[in-house]
Amino acid sequence: MRVVTLNVWNRDGAWPDRRKVLAEGLRRLEPDLVTLQESVVVEGYDQVADLLGPEYTIVHQAGRTPDGVGASIASRWPVARLHERDLSVTPRVDPIWIGSVAVAEIEAPEPVGPFLLVHHKPSYQYGFEHERELQAVASARFVEELAQPHHRHVVLAGDFDAEPHSASIRFWTGRQSLDGISVCYRDAWESTHPGERGYTFDPRNPAVNTGEMTMELGRRIDYIMVRSGVHRPTLAVRRCDLLFAEPVDGIWASDHFGLVADLG
Repeated sequence: MRVVTLNVWNRDGAWPDRRKVLAEGLRRLEPDLVTLQESVVVEGYDQVADLLGPEYTIVHQAGRTPDGVGASIASRWPVARLHERDLSVTPRVDPIWIGSVAVAEIEAPEPVGPFLLVHHKPSYQYGFEHERELQAVASARFVEELAQPHHRHVVLAGDFDAEPHSASIRFWTGRQSLDGISVCYRDAWESTHPGERGYTFDPRNPAVNTGEMTMELGRRIDYIMVRSGVHRPTLAVRRCDLLFAEPVDGIWASDHFGLVADLG
């Protein structure tokens, strides 16, 4: 299966130009599963459907700003059910940009069969790693409740707003426990590009410094991961590459670079 995750930067910047680059690039990739952050859904307009076309089942997470910005999942296969929890783990969590996790039950055919796609979007602020730790634990517990009874594959993706060495990502990748729980997910980029920085929020993209983060140095904060069983991940990572990491005719698709991974 092919999985894509991308923060599409809602309709900021040169949206008509960005739209063309995004739509052409995403449709050319033909992903099976897509998690999009900062997607726009308002009356009469669905940005995800606009970019991907009619071939997908699209589900939008509930928490959205007044202008319709939030997170979304798209799947070529039917979505049997969507489970959601907000991640308001402390009073510091922004009431507008509430972190959230959504778990979609994907009805994929054999040999993969039905599995879970987890879209994790924690707090974004630089100094909120405490919240991101609590949010990672809350999401992981939620996923385990849903996954364990059926021993299903779990694919985890999203804009985690945390670097690989941070506690929340170390928790996800099995390098440390938090709050009496430990899990282990295989980081698709790390497993296919060991030692490479793989920045997904990179100041060489001029869109990064046009907003509030004018002193950004570059970070890897977007991830695709696969849950591990006792001995190994339940799905192999065949490939993982940066997506929209170069301009097209001078147009940068978003302020983030995305990721595309082939799993199986």
